[in-house]
Amino acid sequence: MVSAARDMVDPDPASMSGEPVLTVADLTTHFVMRDRVVKAVDGISLEVRQGETLAIVGESGSGKTVTGLSILRLVPEPGRILSGSITLGDKDLLKLSEREMESVRGPGATMVFQNPRTALDPFFRLGDQLLETIVIKRGMKKPEARSEMNSLMEMVRVKEADRVLDSYPHEVSGGTCQRVMLAMALACRPMLLIADEPTTLLDAHVQSEILELIDELKRVTGMSVILITHDFGVVARLADSIAVMYGGQIVETGTAADVLTTPQHPYSIALINSVPRISREGGVRLMQIEGQPPDLARLPAGCRFAPRCPEAVPYCREDHPPLKEIVPGRFARCHFRGEIPAAAMADAEFRERHDH
Repeated sequence: MVSAARDMVDPDPASMSGEPVLTVADLTTHFVMRDRVVKAVDGISLEVRQGETLAIVGESGSGKTVTGLSILRLVPEPGRILSGSITLGDKDLLKLSEREMESVRGPGATMVFQNPRTALDPFFRLGDQLLETIVIKRGMKKPEARSEMNSLMEMVRVKEADRVLDSYPHEVSGGTCQRVMLAMALACRPMLLIADEPTTLLDAHVQSEILELIDELKRVTGMSVILITHDFGVVARLADSIAVMYGGQIVETGTAADVLTTPQHPYSIALINSVPRISREGGVRLMQIEGQPPDLARLPAGCRFAPRCPEAVPYCREDHPPLKEIVPGRFARCHFRGEIPAAAMADAEFRERHDH
């Protein structure tokens, strides 16, 4: 499989230097409805470097998937990208026409989804869909594209490739569909792969195989990966860096090692503590996060996690915290991280103001 991948993509050593592939700045995507505005992505910034895997982590409804869709400008109606910039390579994607974006989707960035059967056309054989992708995105003639298709199927470790390519999506397993989706993504030789919960509907063994495959393909081809997930087991296995999302915003960023071992934001701490652990007594210890995620159409005035936060004080519910650097390379959106005396003083002033 590795040799086939190297035949397809021979990474330039200079391209592995860790230069930024994607820079997102102050991205805001809202769903504007008649009676409310859902702030799905509310002013986020992030960066993905060459060959890096960035994991975007959070509960359902935190804005992770809409972030991925926004990067590719695939936000469904009534969603609107209202502001910000999305720079992929040297292109600001928000300044491109839809026709120009069509040339970016694929060779620039591509996305695989948690349920591949919803992305694959049920009326066409898998081989026809993969072949069409290669012909359109790579400009190959069909004989050459068929050879490329065989190499791709070897890359993604599809067994009985001829049978699979001659099948419809419903005739093969979910894991095989996901491998075909990865082959379609890799056919375009993307700089960036966005993987949205790519193993959610798969059994544990197939999950492990798909994760191993994504990591190996990244290392061999030099592409960058955004991994959208709620599973910290997946994060620990694949991620180089982590962005934790809550209520449409990023609440913590840092290297995977730092965030997993010394999480700073109370939400990150709660998420990691909610991962089941085997206790000394032999049982499974499970901690839960009290309360519910915020309604993105009716967000609180202060910290969005304050209603569920065990550390919250009255000041937290009034003043919205900025995302600030607490130590070099670590950012957290919390009043009680970084300059703790300043946050404590602000709470004391809040209490005094309201006592009088």
